[in-house]
Amino acid sequence: MLKSIPQTAVALTDWRDKKRYWWMLGCVAMLLPVIGIQLVQVTGLRLFWWFTLLVIFMAIPVLDQLLGDDSSNPPESAVPALEHDGYYRWIVRFAVLAEFVSLIVSAQAVVAYRLGWFDYLGVTLSLALVTGVSINTAHELGHKSNRVERFLAQLALAPSGYGHFCIEHNYGHHKRVATPEDPASSRYGESFWQFYPRTTWGGIVSGWRIETERLSRRGLPAWHWRNEILQSWAMTVVIWTSLIAWLGVTIVPLLLIQAIYGSSMLEVVNYIEHYGLLRKKRPDGGYERCQPEHSWNSNRRVTNLFLYQLQRHADHHANPSRSYQSLRHFDTAPELPAGYATMLLIAYVPPLWFKIMNPRVKAHYNGDLGLANVMPRAD
Repeated sequence: MLKSIPQTAVALTDWRDKKRYWWMLGCVAMLLPVIGIQLVQVTGLRLFWWFTLLVIFMAIPVLDQLLGDDSSNPPESAVPALEHDGYYRWIVRFAVLAEFVSLIVSAQAVVAYRLGWFDYLGVTLSLALVTGVSINTAHELGHKSNRVERFLAQLALAPSGYGHFCIEHNYGHHKRVATPEDPASSRYGESFWQFYPRTTWGGIVSGWRIETERLSRRGLPAWHWRNEILQSWAMTVVIWTSLIAWLGVTIVPLLLIQAIYGSSMLEVVNYIEHYGLLRKKRPDGGYERCQPEHSWNSNRRVTNLFLYQLQRHADHHANPSRSYQSLRHFDTAPELPAGYATMLLIAYVPPLWFKIMNPRVKAHYNGDLGLANVMPRAD
């Protein structure tokens, strides 16, 4: 259960969160495939099988451009009250339920409507965007010590089969972020298509090693029911098997494609978040503490509402347990030229990405690429 806020921690301020109810957009995003299917039924327009892609890759970038940035921060006096307000936690919890509603409704739709391959692909990719974005929901939940929320994080990862993510992210990525040792930190001169296999395999290996070492300290073998990665993967098996037993093999391509493309959504965001950024080594061989300048940030208003302020990534790495509604903008953090919804499309086209981002990395380090995380042999 969520703890009630201590009276001594109540903020003595008149400040109110103007975005309080707009945070519900994160839940709405989880239901976009369901909305699209309903629009097909109402209008008969097959275009709406692709509704989620239209919203995320077209509507959100346009709205980001029109509505601009929001760099405002909550006053620190209000943060204790924000952190203890259960409303914000329930929004994220509800998003997990919404993800499963979309999964079930989408799987039913491809069977009930006997869709041709093009429409089938539209429903599948729409669902993939939801299960991919839901990894961000798991990210928000997985940083909490509450057992219920950690379980929900595992559940949110189950449709995409990315159960190792919370372990690797919390205990691997946060430790090694913005260093050459981190598989989730992209290097200057490295394209997304080079980064993707490296981070995917590296993340699985790292997560398994971390969890194996945790169990070993408790005197337990890696293949034990307390292995949280195995728990998450078991959830995937149960969910997929149940859906196939119910709806038949017609949904097998849907399950496979949404898992692959959904997880790739996480990795393209990883690619964007730390591209070329490097923490300095200390004389003892360790790295300096992660600072705001080690993460690319964006204050694009609309994308931040949909993604629980994931774009305020600098504060997240400095304070991993700080909840999304309390994350701050820092002037010292390098800024992306657009929100994630736009940048991930740019990341798919390496020449365009390099043209836009390489000069920004150079400018961040005043032209000295010796201070950057550079891919070996990169120009």
